[in-house]
Amino acid sequence: MAKPDGRLTHDLDPNDRPPRDACGVFGVWSPGEDVAKLAYYGLHALQHRGQESAGIAVSDGRRIVVHKEMGLVAQVFDEPSLTALRGDIAVAHCRYSTTGAPVWANAQPTFRSTPTVSIALGHNGNLTNTRELAAMLPQESGFGGLQATSDTDVLTELIAGGAGADGGVEEASARILPLVRGAYSLVYMDENTLYAARDPQGFRPLVIGKLSGGWVAASETAALDIVGASFVREVEPGELISLDERGVRSRRFAPAAPKVCLFEYVYLARPDTTIGGRGLHATRVEIGRRLAAEHPAPADLVIPVPESGTPAAIGYAEASGIPYGQGLVKNSYVGRTFIQPSQTIRQLGIRLKLNPLRDVIAGRRIVVVDDSIVRGNTQQAIVAMLREAGALEVHVRIASPPVKWPCFYGIDFATRDELIAGRSSVEEIRAAIGADSLGYVSLDELVAATEQPNGSLCRACFDGHYPVPVPESERGKSVLEPVTSLGQHDNVSTRRMPAPLRGGHNDRYHSRLASASQCPSASATSRLLRRRPRHRRRRRERPRRRTRHTGRRGRRSALPFRRPAPAAAG
Repeated sequence: MAKPDGRLTHDLDPNDRPPRDACGVFGVWSPGEDVAKLAYYGLHALQHRGQESAGIAVSDGRRIVVHKEMGLVAQVFDEPSLTALRGDIAVAHCRYSTTGAPVWANAQPTFRSTPTVSIALGHNGNLTNTRELAAMLPQESGFGGLQATSDTDVLTELIAGGAGADGGVEEASARILPLVRGAYSLVYMDENTLYAARDPQGFRPLVIGKLSGGWVAASETAALDIVGASFVREVEPGELISLDERGVRSRRFAPAAPKVCLFEYVYLARPDTTIGGRGLHATRVEIGRRLAAEHPAPADLVIPVPESGTPAAIGYAEASGIPYGQGLVKNSYVGRTFIQPSQTIRQLGIRLKLNPLRDVIAGRRIVVVDDSIVRGNTQQAIVAMLREAGALEVHVRIASPPVKWPCFYGIDFATRDELIAGRSSVEEIRAAIGADSLGYVSLDELVAATEQPNGSLCRACFDGHYPVPVPESERGKSVLEPVTSLGQHDNVSTRRMPAPLRGGHNDRYHSRLASASQCPSASATSRLLRRRPRHRRRRRERPRRRTRHTGRRGRRSALPFRRPAPAAAG
């Protein structure tokens, strides 16, 4: 468990949370550079995509070292831990769980070692044929005893197991990836090569950037900017890219059938990211303009729900001619932590994240713009807060169509029964949140704002049409839990590193190997590292004993001291 950071959790209301993307992935091949720190800053740029766990794997050409933990990037890594990660290639990952429980064993990058090769893999997305892939694993792979229960573990096992044949990891990937269905943007490596692969639909973004002496692969272009890499291009749907000292190699393992996630444009990706050649800030401003044309409102001020609603609110104000202003202040220090709030604090709910500017709101008719409505609890609290602050009218405008269907391609949406738009009409939602009016941008106008061809976008969460069929058995986080031994991860064997590999900063770590089948062979020196707890537990004190003479010279016996029984009352 990550150490507490003193910040309040954003999970203030367990019945309401925003859509959460599965993961962010980052990889770098750059000999001579401090690749661990490049990966660290790349993960910082992608922290919004996953806040349950974080990890970095580094290869020095001979062995792969993985460091991962539950928590935010800044909680998992510090200067000594990054200094211990030395090498020329790095793969990094931050996770929200969509398949598999949010436990350490499922944190990424995942790692597998065979007598011929070791690989570390990071995955953004969600597979839809995980059970079918698991059935392909040979019995000797030890799958039945795997501690992890994620689709990523199955994929890592398949690639590592297939790399023993001629061609290594690259050829194994070309054989296995065509069999995989669902969403996957992968960044992974063996001891010498960095790989990037994207599913044939390209559900999740994945880009390639150029450093002065190397290459970077990342979920978003914003991560390239952070580490000083120049954008080269997106990884094409159905493409596998290999990066090493031999240069850049590209091969297509499946024909492209693009279905980029439309919700990336609405909410998931950072506004300073570019997808499909168009900046997302400009796209979201355009969505706001189209929203104003579809749903005008008689109002005095347009305000956003910070920060996801800000670009659309700017566009709404521009198109409507209504002044734009800041009416809600966000507490920037409300973040995910392992300190759980008390029930009293939970009852404050949204007020711990947002606070109204009463002198701005009082006596005015307000248009408040947000990116989406999932369950409706947050919008209900915001409307009540604005009315309490003196707003005469509150008109809610949403920069996406009603979210009616769950996502099975890498967004941790609620089930359809929990989605307010899945069971209620727009008028019923308006009444539930207490707004004077409610308007959503239409699906056609949203697609037009992206400037992408209509047929190249996945709109399943809005219209229920899933590009890749999802069997009922593949839905939910616990797809693999009946197959594997979930819950046993705390009982795995734990042992210190062999003496020849210890020393220096590595003394602060110990290896944690999930099963004998995952242990590196004698010829492979790859190690899976986990942080040792900062504070050692105190030894349990033994019961105090009083010694007394036994009558023999020079010897004493340590007999338990017994207090005399109290005298009976007379």
